[in-house]
Amino acid sequence: MKKRVVLHFPGFEPLDAGKHRDRYERTALKTADLWDFKADVGPLHSDGRNHYFDVDSAGIGWRTVSRVYILDHNDLVRKLNGRPALQRLACGFVSAARVIIEGGAAGYFRHAWRFGLFFAFPFALVVLALVASLAIAASPWWLALSPWYFLLSVACACAFFFRLFLPWSDRLFTLHLFADWELAVAVASLDQSYLARWLDECAASARAAFDEAADEYVVSSHSMGSSIAAHVIGMLIERDAELFAGKRVVFATLGGAILQCALLRCAEVLRARIGLIARAKEVLWFEVQCLTDAINFYKCPVVALAGHPDAPQPRIVFIRLRHMLSPERYRKIRRDFLRVHRQYVLDADRRVPFDFTLMTAGPRPAGALAESPDGARL
Repeated sequence: MKKRVVLHFPGFEPLDAGKHRDRYERTALKTADLWDFKADVGPLHSDGRNHYFDVDSAGIGWRTVSRVYILDHNDLVRKLNGRPALQRLACGFVSAARVIIEGGAAGYFRHAWRFGLFFAFPFALVVLALVASLAIAASPWWLALSPWYFLLSVACACAFFFRLFLPWSDRLFTLHLFADWELAVAVASLDQSYLARWLDECAASARAAFDEAADEYVVSSHSMGSSIAAHVIGMLIERDAELFAGKRVVFATLGGAILQCALLRCAEVLRARIGLIARAKEVLWFEVQCLTDAINFYKCPVVALAGHPDAPQPRIVFIRLRHMLSPERYRKIRRDFLRVHRQYVLDADRRVPFDFTLMTAGPRPAGALAESPDGARL
């Protein structure tokens, strides 16, 4: 590959395009050192909605230039996380109820029980804290004290919940996960006008990227970004069925959580777009999954579960963190489920078949990760 265009859809993280670029540079430099080549990551360029940077990679006998577009949703993350705590709590519980009513929760536990626990975790934690707060507030009643003590007990209950629990829960990203489920429901139902406008902007940016000349076009997506990528790429196919004609297009879903949204009954449009992508002859779709990662649908046939059992199914590439990382680094992160989930887009300590930098800036076609048993190599 001499010239590659990459469209990267990050996960639900509070990082803008500049921070994603900086993380990519740190990752690329470590990968280049590991694989003995040079990588020069250029500055971030912004042109209205478009944010991109260039990566110039070179080794013995090869040179590849990749233009990486970052289609982040930090504006949505900031909008959801910037509201008062009470509003975030209320909207989060409403979203959880919708996930249950729409059949999503049942689907999670049926097909990927650990993802079901991931869904339940933040809401169960907050419910326990609310129960504890109510117990504190009701303490004068069960201690048979004067009703005047309710003034003190209610104040203590509020202090416990808002001054102790919520700040402590930040280290577990509890309210951040509440917002994640709000966006998941919005992506599934498409009932929020702000999201529809934002998806149209992303589609315009993606269309501009596909208009560039390149040997290969890689659509990489991580976590929640996979559902957004499916919407955007599906929209492009709906609008121009010949857009990918004559192009080499790779759709790589890393720790893909498309089923987080697609299993909801209201996600008819998303499921239809998943089918369009799966049936697009020019698109090679593969999933990268990891058993250690609780926030992916391990071994699940994504396209079939989205209602298209007769369509070509994405190839699944399995990775093992224990094989990718040094023992010290693995021990440090293995109990942090969100950190484990980010490893798909970070550098490894060993040469292994899957490497994010080599997929997006290396000399071999990105599809080699799925088509070749040895995956990433120079």
